[in-house]
Amino acid sequence: MAAAELDRTDLQLLAELQRGGRQTNAELAERVHLSPSACLRRVQRLERDGVIAGYHAEVDPDRLGLALQGFVRVQLSHHDADSVAAFARFVNEWDEVVACHALTGDMDYLLQVAVRDLEHFSRFLLDHLLAQAGVADVNSSFVLRTVKAFRGMPLPGA
Repeated sequence: MAAAELDRTDLQLLAELQRGGRQTNAELAERVHLSPSACLRRVQRLERDGVIAGYHAEVDPDRLGLALQGFVRVQLSHHDADSVAAFARFVNEWDEVVACHALTGDMDYLLQVAVRDLEHFSRFLLDHLLAQAGVADVNSSFVLRTVKAFRGMPLPGA
């Protein structure tokens, strides 16, 4: 898919929305020096064009009792279309997996998981990942501390 053509004002809008998606259209318009109607039209166009894919609340996993964050590198035992599709189906059913990326290199996938504790992780690994998904090998790492969390996409020229 080709990158959208964005002007300086579009980039300012995106930067502001990534910093604070709950602001009103009037607040957003003031921050980027547009009239509220022009601001709304631009935001609606960015949404319609798929540049803005959605809105969400940033939730603190610790406050939800999900104190252990980890990354699991996964290698599948088979790479045929059915095995890959089955793995994707399983991953999308597991609440513990908050992100999954297909990779190049020696491992096939990188899972980001959020669990209560090591016992929860152990049950997830043994009961789900190793038991159901056609997995040949896993390698796990746990987050000691987060140095930089995802805060939005880098914007050209912003």
